[in-house]
Amino acid sequence: MENASYTTLTRQSGLMREMTVIANNIANASTTGFRQEGMVFSEFVRRMPDGQPSLSMAAGRVRNTSFLPGTMTQTNGPFDVAIDGEGFFLVQTPDGERLTRAGHFMPNAQGDLVTPDGHAVLDAGGAPLFVPPDAGSIAIAPDGTLSANGQLLGQIGVVLPAEDAQLLRAGGVMFDAVGGYASAPDARVRQGMLEGSNVNPMTQIARMIEVQRAYELGQSFAEAEDERLRTAVRTMIK
Repeated sequence: MENASYTTLTRQSGLMREMTVIANNIANASTTGFRQEGMVFSEFVRRMPDGQPSLSMAAGRVRNTSFLPGTMTQTNGPFDVAIDGEGFFLVQTPDGERLTRAGHFMPNAQGDLVTPDGHAVLDAGGAPLFVPPDAGSIAIAPDGTLSANGQLLGQIGVVLPAEDAQLLRAGGVMFDAVGGYASAPDARVRQGMLEGSNVNPMTQIARMIEVQRAYELGQSFAEAEDERLRTAVRTMIK
């Protein structure tokens, strides 16, 4: 296979991956706390022996996450919270502690404060938060302090990845801070608010059209290259 064919096929593969990322962004445009992704492309060039043309291949395997804030919406839910500034809520999942910007919380039947998926919301020290069944008026202070009728119940943990930590998407609106995390003293918790997705649907749809056109152009080039090679083979065997 010639260099042009390698280049086209690897480019088409990367565009297909980017289309998948864009479709996922659009599908989560209304998901609380979702963070938009993008595709980063790279090119590998290899020198060929005996003066042959170099071989190049494009790859789109790295997903880049945007951490720009989303729009805040007032819900007046007593356990709905959003973070004003940098920071993440800390939750406990079966796979370990995870970070999220989605602050739609609620007490479960046992009184533990949990996410819609049942993951426990952790306090500043990494322990689950408990809300008594007979708790009255719920108040959440800007520093995350949770109280009922003026009685302190705990403090919702708001953290940031450690300086050398790597933040990896762990599915949905969850992230894994590989390398640890630290408190986020400058973040402010806002009760009765939820932060929406930071996806701009119009921008994503426009990009989807661009990728689709680029893929169609690459497909046309691949078909023309295939026909050129077939013609060359037929000419040689005559």
